[in-house]
Amino acid sequence: MDAGGSPGSRGDGDVTVPPIVYHPDYQATLPDGHRFPMGKYRRLSEVLLARGLAPQGFVRPEPAGVDLIAGVHDRTYVESVLALTVPREVEREIGLPVGASVVARSRASVAGTLLAARLALAHGLAGSSAGGSHHARRGGGAGFCIFNDVAIAARTLHREGSIARAVVIDCDVHQGDGTADCLSDSPDLFTFSLHAEKNYPTRKIAGDRDVGLPDGLEDAGYLAALEAHVGPLLDAVAPDLVFYNAGVDPHRDDRLGRLALTDAGLAARDRHVVAAARSRNIPLVAVIGGGYATDIDALAARHAGVFEAMAAEAA
Repeated sequence: MDAGGSPGSRGDGDVTVPPIVYHPDYQATLPDGHRFPMGKYRRLSEVLLARGLAPQGFVRPEPAGVDLIAGVHDRTYVESVLALTVPREVEREIGLPVGASVVARSRASVAGTLLAARLALAHGLAGSSAGGSHHARRGGGAGFCIFNDVAIAARTLHREGSIARAVVIDCDVHQGDGTADCLSDSPDLFTFSLHAEKNYPTRKIAGDRDVGLPDGLEDAGYLAALEAHVGPLLDAVAPDLVFYNAGVDPHRDDRLGRLALTDAGLAARDRHVVAAARSRNIPLVAVIGGGYATDIDALAARHAGVFEAMAAEAA
């Protein structure tokens, strides 16, 4: 842990404040004026500390290596990323400059999600203050995503026998095409995406369950769709772990969303997903996913919501 100690607990093994994984490399350096709001990662860490959600500091991962990442992605692609030799056309599809800082961020994010998943299995709830790079496919990145951290974590835990089944609940406003691609041959790793149907990606890759929502949908309609699927899905699959992509880009003020949720709507969404898992004694690991508002303070506050929901559930 950055500040020493171990996840806060009552002394009987139950975590009172779910552990949060963070690495300074989560925030990479981008050219001035780049539209990706990279500043949200450091600001989120400050918000989490200020709100008492990491009272003993953060759990810090070691960067992921090539073998771990290549368990999901094409090895040639992985090696080109780590060697900083990604072809220009691939870099354009990713939408980020694939330099040393961005690569360090991607490696830390993969490791962070896997570590948070292990902590969730141990404690019931945990999260990484990055992750959710759900557009990265087996053969390459796209849509600000270089490596698919959730798919890598799910496959790793499944391969080693730590889990038999998992469900990915992806509530980012964009369909989780990369995760669907990466896990398409793994029936025990179930993908569920709740997204704006007309949003990116234009050409979607079908997951196990995709629910496309109409533009402009507000809180009530969104929450009704969420509630219609989450509980029944968890009952049907009975997973050993839930991966929750808590993207905040369904918010009405998001530049790249097409939905109209309020802060209260996002908070209700997070509470519902977390409670649905824990009421069934299913561990849940959260990643923050997308969020592209220009107000970094407001954006970081929204991303903090899922950690508040987990803390409230664990209290």
